[in-house]
Amino acid sequence: MSSLHLLSLLFLLSSFPVLTTPSPTYPQFLGRFSHRKKPTQTNSNAYSYETRYYTQQLDHFSFIGDTLGLGGDSHFQQRYLLGSTDKWARPGGPIFFYCGNEGDIVWFSENTGFVWEIAPRFNALVVFAEHRYYGESMPYGSKEAAYSSAKSLAHLTSAQALADYATLIVDLKRNMSSQDSPVVLFGGSYAGMLAAWMRLKYPHIVIGALASSAPILQFDDIVPADTFYNIVSNDFKRESESCFNSIKKSWDVLEAEGKDQNGLLKLTKTFRICHTLNNTGDLLDWIDSAYSYLGMVDYPYPSDFLMPLPANPIKEVCRHMDDDSDGKTLAERIYAGVNVYYNYTGNYTCFDLDDDPHGMNGWQWQACTEMIMPLASNPESSMFPPYDFSFADREYECHMTYNVSIRPHWITTEFGGHNISTVLKKFGSNIIFSNGLLDPWSGGGVLQNISESIIALVAPLGAHHIDLRPSTDEDPDWLVNFREAEINIIESWLSDYYHAIGTFSSVLSDRSDHTGTSSR
Repeated sequence: MSSLHLLSLLFLLSSFPVLTTPSPTYPQFLGRFSHRKKPTQTNSNAYSYETRYYTQQLDHFSFIGDTLGLGGDSHFQQRYLLGSTDKWARPGGPIFFYCGNEGDIVWFSENTGFVWEIAPRFNALVVFAEHRYYGESMPYGSKEAAYSSAKSLAHLTSAQALADYATLIVDLKRNMSSQDSPVVLFGGSYAGMLAAWMRLKYPHIVIGALASSAPILQFDDIVPADTFYNIVSNDFKRESESCFNSIKKSWDVLEAEGKDQNGLLKLTKTFRICHTLNNTGDLLDWIDSAYSYLGMVDYPYPSDFLMPLPANPIKEVCRHMDDDSDGKTLAERIYAGVNVYYNYTGNYTCFDLDDDPHGMNGWQWQACTEMIMPLASNPESSMFPPYDFSFADREYECHMTYNVSIRPHWITTEFGGHNISTVLKKFGSNIIFSNGLLDPWSGGGVLQNISESIIALVAPLGAHHIDLRPSTDEDPDWLVNFREAEINIIESWLSDYYHAIGTFSSVLSDRSDHTGTSSR
């Protein structure tokens, strides 16, 4: 059986030995088989910004410069996008700060329309900050140098990233003579985790955080490891039980077909693979990646967040899989289904399963050090092949790749997670945890209110951080109401802040004619 992809198929390096048992890959929110558009420098009226760079400290927790002896500067240029200040931002007004994810910040800014849309409603300045070691924010001058070794990657940690955001915010407020401006954080997925953690670590710098689809409990055996794949499986079962059963059956069927004489050639042709398959493992990884992504982006309207997709894409996938007319084989129906994800527009004539060259990747390093997120597949409840997560296997692979040891308990030591309700009720405030229950990452999210100011908003029909996406005419009423609830909570945070410093009437009440575009 091939290695089971734990969400987004973060590849194993070619130097790994061939294993006879399933070899896990590392969980990543966005990754190898998502043919995302190259980010464009959008400067429409809605998303108007200036690209800037901040000279950022490489190591916030040491007072020695080049501690690793790698040469070069002990600083790097962190990219951030500063919303136009001549439109609706007001002196002393709030700052809406997006904590960058594991990728290009321009792309995330284009897919986080909610922040841009509500900023005029609050006369808020918008800032999107890029995460270190991603996009253009590369230490040591280039991606090649930054990713060259474990030593050069040593400062790629969530704690360093949060310190980047904190120092950038402090510097921005000082240079813009905006010391009294309250800062509200936003983030989806990994960025949502960072937003929540930053509110807890730097409450004196930020007054609140909207953490969307943030699986802060997907660590250290806090939630069952099979939760993720169970949710994906249930997403398919709710559309069609026969679709679910066909997928569950398909793994053994495809594996057996690949062992037949000329079986790999037949599978290559059936699935339109550009190069003849050497084994079924790569094909099965490619297929299960599609299902996991579909669980994330099962939006009720057409989207192109990861790939161009129709509304309710899982429904469309199952429609193809349930169509056994014209004597279609199971393999042909599986292909028709995954083709909805990989090639809905019909632009691809074949698929290259090696479209992300082997090499080091930022999230792979994070998943080998602190982002140890156990995921498993239970054959009793999942449509995926059985897989048991093993800390020992992860330790072995990470030692082989980087010669580092994993720290499975570090995230919960650094940010908490165990006894989350008790701890946050006593020591936290002003965090919105928003989740859609169709999103497989919601299983590691906070789904119940913890206190009056740490609120869980849950959408039964919501997918991966759908609330942060740009509003559309096709938004269902529940989504419009969901976003309005978030806006009202954020408004209460700001109102409390401005009342406390005595400037409420001069800031929040001065909204000109801006009402935002989050509701229809």
